[in-house]
Amino acid sequence: MNLPPLTFADVTLLLAINAIVLLITSELSSPEQGQTNLTINKKKLKIAALTTGTAFLITVAITIANIITST
Repeated sequence: MNLPPLTFADVTLLLAINAIVLLITSELSSPEQGQTNLTINKKKLKIAALTTGTAFLITVAITIANIITST
């Protein structure tokens, strides 16, 4: 079974979904939200969320630059 290759739009969508999920998880796992018995390193989770969000914003900027330069 051959899967079609990922396009740039697919990668952008995956980054957006991952960034949203990681940011929500990092905020809901904070101690202010109540008792959590998570063994997740919250600092690393926050860094991963911000890195994914930054990568998403970079792909959006590349897409906008591509649209502007193609006209």
